[in-house]
Amino acid sequence: MTNNNKDLESRLWGAADELRANSKLKASEYSIPVLGLIFLRFADAKFSEAQKQIGKQGKGLRSSSSNKERYQAMGVLYLPEEARFENLMNLPEGENIGQAINDAMRAIEAENPDLRDVLPKTYNRLENRILVELLKMMGSIPMDMEGDAFGKVYEYFLGKFAMTEGQKGGEFYTPTSIVKLIVEIIEPFHGRIFDPACGSGGMFVQSARFVREHKANAMEEISIYGQERVAETVRLGKMNLAVHGLAGDIRQGNTYYE
Repeated sequence: MTNNNKDLESRLWGAADELRANSKLKASEYSIPVLGLIFLRFADAKFSEAQKQIGKQGKGLRSSSSNKERYQAMGVLYLPEEARFENLMNLPEGENIGQAINDAMRAIEAENPDLRDVLPKTYNRLENRILVELLKMMGSIPMDMEGDAFGKVYEYFLGKFAMTEGQKGGEFYTPTSIVKLIVEIIEPFHGRIFDPACGSGGMFVQSARFVREHKANAMEEISIYGQERVAETVRLGKMNLAVHGLAGDIRQGNTYYE
C-alpha cells in the first residue's frame, strides 16, 4: 500500500473517531454502521465501473433481471437506484437520513441474496448531523481506488475498532501481520479453507491475496468455509468477503459444540 493510501486510512479514522466522540456512542454501537458505509462506498465504486463497461446498452434495463445478471456475472453487487451512494449524499436537508440508509441496505440485500440479513440497518440510531458527516467522509474516498485498497481501508477500520473496544468476552482480533504469516506457512494455493473461529474473515482475505499474488483467480482456486460464535461478527465477516469480491459459507456456531 502506498503512503498516500496509508495517509487516507489515518485521516479517515481520525475523522470517524472524532465524530464518535461527539456522538456519545460506544465504539461497539458505532463500528458496524461505519463499516457498513465503507462497504456501500466500495460497492458503489465497483457498480459505477461496471456500468461504464456495460455502456449505453445497459441503460434502460437497470431494473430488469437480465441486466442485473450482467453485473453479477462481472462479480459486482447489483445496486438499485435508491442504494446509490450519490443519491444518499444528495438527500435534501431535513430528510431522515438514517431511514434512507436503512432502506438502501435493505434494497441491496433484496437484490443480492448472499447478503440477506447481513448489512447494518441501525442508522436511525445516529443523529442526522453525524450521518451527513460520515457520508461526506466516505465520499472523499477516491472512486478510482483498486478494490484491494478499499478492502485495506475496511480492514484498517476493523482493527482500529477492535483496539478501541478492547478484548471482551474472550473475543480477540488477530493482527493482520499474524494472519499473513499463517497463510504464508499453509500456502493455500487451492482447495477448501475452513476457519473454525473465523471472526471477521481475515484468514480468507489473506488466502485470496496469496492466490492472486501467485497469478491465479482466488474464487476458482479456493472454497471458503467459516464458523463464528457471535452473530454480529458473522455479518462483519460476510461484509468483509463482499468488500474483497469473495464469496463463501460462513455460519454462526460454537465450534467446540457444533
